[in-house]
Amino acid sequence: MTVAETLPSMPFDRSDVLEIAPMYRLLREERPLTRVRTPAGDVAWLASGYDVVKELLLDVRLGRAHRDPERAPRFSNSALILGGSIGDYETDRAANDRMRRLLTPAFMVKRMNTLRPAIQGIVDAALERMIAKGPPVDFHAEFAFMVPVMAICQLLGVPVEDRDQFSAWTQQSMNMWDGEAAAAGLARLGEYMFALIERKRAQPAEDVISDLIAAQQSDETFDNEAMIQLCVGVLIAGHETTVARIDLGTVMLLTHPDQLDALRADPSLAQGAVEEILRMAAPTLGVVHRYATADIEIAGETIAEGDLVLISPDAANRDDTVFAEPGGFDIRRAHNQHVTFGHGPHFCIGAGLARVELQSVFSTLFRRLPTLRMAVPFEDLRLKEDTPLGGLWRLPMTW
Repeated sequence: MTVAETLPSMPFDRSDVLEIAPMYRLLREERPLTRVRTPAGDVAWLASGYDVVKELLLDVRLGRAHRDPERAPRFSNSALILGGSIGDYETDRAANDRMRRLLTPAFMVKRMNTLRPAIQGIVDAALERMIAKGPPVDFHAEFAFMVPVMAICQLLGVPVEDRDQFSAWTQQSMNMWDGEAAAAGLARLGEYMFALIERKRAQPAEDVISDLIAAQQSDETFDNEAMIQLCVGVLIAGHETTVARIDLGTVMLLTHPDQLDALRADPSLAQGAVEEILRMAAPTLGVVHRYATADIEIAGETIAEGDLVLISPDAANRDDTVFAEPGGFDIRRAHNQHVTFGHGPHFCIGAGLARVELQSVFSTLFRRLPTLRMAVPFEDLRLKEDTPLGGLWRLPMTW
């Protein structure tokens, strides 16, 4: 019996916080598109090969909706990724198109580049606060969390002083195993965002939420429920994944001293370092969840309408048919065409913001704190395994 035929169950075991599960490589080498069992116990297709992943990311026949939500196969109990919450494919597609139309101007790469001075100021201020506390510190809480949260709060128009509150609800809403707790957390986030939107409606400002409120005047379908869902999604996506990559990127550099020495000697390597961190860091279960809205013939298989498809950028980013020595961390890597931000029409809108933040962090961090090091053994680091976005629980550091 082959590896693929045994229907392996997710999540797969991984050796440490910097590696993806070896099962991804075994499956990719044998069959880059294969059936697996999800953490919720349902059957899904897993795409792990680079070419298959790119092809599926381009396929308009994959979406977030399912015609029969009650019977839709599920990845987990997370309120954020239950799937099948919208039963109409066209409604789902229209909502996605509207989201991209409304948010793309706010997150254009050109606009993100104009924010570089402000983001650099956020990085500098967060470092100053952390340094003032003195070592040892929880780098995750004092720095990695603060930078993306302050940036997305400023852009969206969310009061940064509410960060502990909405972060707690975010973590609750992403609980993969306790569906009731996850739904309660998402509900609290929705209530919080509704109240904030109403305050912005009375007193608009120069921020994305105020822009979205103005957009409602010309789009009758963009009601308050859609507005809340969109703003909550941006708030979560705008900080959680970047927090994790600041943590793991820092650990990667510290555990690859030759690469860290090169970055210290030549700060212009920060951009390449960020791209390699984006390729290598795998803070999550590493899958994009979609449903087939029609039968799809691909890689010698037939994905039937209604099937759950799990697309793994993390596995694709380690495909040795595309990347030389894919398991190696090389900040000078050429032609680093990773798919961390997706591909094609569904390329992540927030990619520009994440890149600016990460470039500011890694061009500054080790220049300001050249003796920065972990205050616990590497083996003691733990990933959050109860949430789909993952990340480290803590990162004790000293200098």
